[in-house]
Amino acid sequence: MLTTFTANLAAQIETETLVGQLFLFIISLIVLTVIFYIAGRIVVGGKKALFSDAFVISLLGTIVMNVCLTFFANAFFFGLSVGAILSLIVWLLLIRHYYETGWLGAIAVGIMAVIVSIVILILLVFLGISLLLLESFSLFLIL
Repeated sequence: MLTTFTANLAAQIETETLVGQLFLFIISLIVLTVIFYIAGRIVVGGKKALFSDAFVISLLGTIVMNVCLTFFANAFFFGLSVGAILSLIVWLLLIRHYYETGWLGAIAVGIMAVIVSIVILILLVFLGISLLLLESFSLFLIL
């Protein structure tokens, strides 16, 4: 019932508007928080991977990623690649700091987050969830 409501709401809100962008940001923030929480619990354990830490990682990482991609996309020829690499480094720094792990642990959490998101994506598609809900996965899976 919740998925039907969310799919109908997403279909009614245009993503070009500020409200639509805010809606997609909140949905992606929720999805990323759950993904990083699950990945953190698997890799670093329950005492280090708190839900609040996953939320802060998702929030700050998403903001920095959007700023990097927006700024460097117009900067020069290889700008988008530089922005993507810089945002990836920031994601790893956030994971490393909030989950109190080393570089290898942060990379492992990042890889596990991609695996968890792919598994969730496959399950949602298998269950017939609308592709409108899956837009929040698209940018995360690209990076």
